[in-house]
Formats: sequence, structure tokens, C-alpha cells
Amino acid sequence: MQKTPNSTRMRVNVRDSFWFLPMIYGIFSIISVILMTIADFYLLPLIQDFVPNIVLTNQDIASSLYSALITAILTMTTISFSTIMVVLTTYTTQFSPRTLQDFMKNRFTQHVLGVYSFGFIFALLNLLLLTEDKKKLMASPFFTVVVSIFCLAFFILFIHHSSRFVQVNNLISEIRDRTSGLIRKTYQDKSYKQSGEWSEDALHSIRAGEPFFINSKVTGYIQYIQIGPLIKWAKREDAVIEATFQIGDYIQEGMPLFKLWSRHEVDNDQKCTEYLLIGNERVDSQDLEFSIEKLVEISVKAISPSINDPHTAINCINRIGSLLSELGREFKPYRYFIDADDELRLIMEPRHFEEYLYKSFYQIRIYGSHDISVMNGVLEALYKVALVNGNAVKEDVWRFTEYMQKAIEIDENELDYAYYSKQVDKVKQACSMNS
Repeated sequence: MQKTPNSTRMRVNVRDSFWFLPMIYGIFSIISVILMTIADFYLLPLIQDFVPNIVLTNQDIASSLYSALITAILTMTTISFSTIMVVLTTYTTQFSPRTLQDFMKNRFTQHVLGVYSFGFIFALLNLLLLTEDKKKLMASPFFTVVVSIFCLAFFILFIHHSSRFVQVNNLISEIRDRTSGLIRKTYQDKSYKQSGEWSEDALHSIRAGEPFFINSKVTGYIQYIQIGPLIKWAKREDAVIEATFQIGDYIQEGMPLFKLWSRHEVDNDQKCTEYLLIGNERVDSQDLEFSIEKLVEISVKAISPSINDPHTAINCINRIGSLLSELGREFKPYRYFIDADDELRLIMEPRHFEEYLYKSFYQIRIYGSHDISVMNGVLEALYKVALVNGNAVKEDVWRFTEYMQKAIEIDENELDYAYYSKQVDKVKQACSMNS
């Protein structure tokens, strides 16, 4: 059964929310308490003689145990939330506010809070369900202790996890790996057909008609687009759609999102906007540029006078160069999207490689021009991008290298100039621009 646009929109929102996993753990905790209570009242009397004594506990001990465990789990939860706030403050002040998403959406962070929720609810409900029969033996306190031990283990792992996350090198590596996966996902084979070219006559024939403009009903960033379902919708309506945006663009309410051409009147032209997810902030679900810009912001922050950490900036530049090298190999300028009958259904202008190249380094060029080590790091990254890619990428890299050179002012008698010149020569040779 095909998913509706609203169900997919809800799935994306729920998947990226911070409360979803803790809520799931809480529900499982309630179910576990119900099962344990049933086992204590109905199953345990039947098998009590075969159960080890260490598993069985009377009501007085159970009450004291639950009270202590509730306090302990609540304390661990409080410390963990305090740790999260320290990490978020560090990210905001030293790295970039945009990187907050990476920690908050990290599944391990959410699983830890989910385990705490499970343990706290499990102990609290079991305490509430204690009966007045003080001689009755129970097995649920033993399992509550086991749950508490798991909470303690996750608490230790979370402290280790948080300490790793505040180390900038680990954060940079995490962003790089996730962006690399996004590049592969963006250009992998899809269920629909894509092309970088289409018949000019056919395009002229389509655009000769008067388009119908479909406007945005909300204001925000384009976060996600369901291309496959949108193509199917256009096929059902026998329509051709042209997007006037790119992923990551900021859209004002009332701005045109699509131009629509159809041979007949479309039943509900606003239906196609339901295949878009527009939110208050940019996310990296499909936005390659935003993913790279996180590394750019960390590098720019690192070379600011308040932090003055060029080595971190160069580390970011190396990772950006690695991503651009990978992007250059995978990049395909798909702008035409086709249905199963080889009919054009969607036109959407892609971001070109030179745009990614420019957005990756232009801010570093502005704020890092005074630091020759940073600029040499950019030239080294450009050299490696050109070295592993084809002629089209090499041309873009050399054009950008000439742009970078205009920002660098070095006296030809200085030692810095010799190393800088060597870097430029390496880029020129990799781009086959020796002539």
C-alpha cells in the first residue's frame, strides 16, 4: 500500500523528534509492569518451589528497594540532562549552532534517555502496585534491580559518549561520515528514471502553454521532497511540473513552488505541495549543501580571533575536500524526472558542482585570508579534489583556485610565498593547466 504524503510527513517529523524513542521505551515499560504483575500474582505461585530464593523478595524489602532505585535512576537522569546542556552550550559557543542537531538527533543519546524512562516508570509503577500482603513473595523487584543495572551501564556509556562528542575532531568525523552517506544516497539508483538532458523541442512545446503557479501556504525551509510519489501524482493528473526551488531554500508564504502544465484541469493542484516538507530550520535529510556548511562554520569559528585554532580549521578543510572529491565522482546533474512510461513529469534544477565548491570555501576565503596556513590548506584540498576527478571538475577547481589566489597577499621575498607557490603549482598540474 502506498504511503500518503501526510503519513510520510508525520514519519519524518516523528523520526527526527527527541521525544519519540523515550516515549516508546515508556510504553514498553508499562507493558512490562503489567506482565510482571500478572506473573507475580498468577504464575509465580505455581512455580515458586522451582525459583531460586535470590529472585524472590517480600513486600517490605521490595518497598525499600523501589524507593532507592527510583531515587538513583532519577539522579542519573538529572546528571545526564545536565551533561546534555553542557554539550549543547559547548556546541553553540565553540563549534556552530547548526551542529546542535547532530547531538540531539543522535540515536544513542535518545536511547539513553529511553532506558532511563523505562527504568523510572518500571520502578515507580511497581511501587504503586505493591499490595498490603507483607508475606507475599515477588519476583518483580529482582527484575527491577536488573533494569537499574542496565540504567547504570547506559549512564556510564553516555558519559563516555558525551565526552567524545565534545571533542571537535570526533564531531567533524561524525559530520563527514554522515555527509558521505548522504552523497551516496542522493546519487544511488532510484525507483524512477532521471536524466540530465531532454529534447529541447519537447521542452519548448511544454513551456509554450500558460503555466499554473502553485504557491506555498507556509513560510520556512524546504527540508524534504518525495520525488517518486510526486512523479506518480503528476502521471495520474497527466501533468508536467517544474520546481522553482532547491532543497534548503527559504520559502515565503505565497511564493511560487511549482509551475504546472496539464492537458486538463487538475482536481486539486495544491495536492503536490503535500509531497514537500517545509520547516523552521534547515536539516540534512536531503540537503548536501547544509551538511557541508556545518564543517564550514566550524572552520570559520576556529579561525576567529576569539578561538584562534587554525589546526581545527585545516582539519575541517581536509574533510570538506574529501567530501568534494567523493561528490565529484558521484555527481550527476539530473534535472529531468521521468515516469515508467518514459514521459517527463518533473523538472527541478540541481545544484551544480561549482556551487558546492564555492559554498565550501568562499567564507573561509573571506575570514581566513590573513592566515597563510589556512589558505594553503584550502589549496591542498583543491589539489586532491582535482587529482581524483575528471576534466569537468578540474576546470571548476582551477577556476576557483584563481579566485582564491586573488585573496592572498604575500611578499615574494617571504618564505611563505615559496610554499604557497608550490601549492598553486600542484593544483595547476592536477588540473592539467601547465600551459
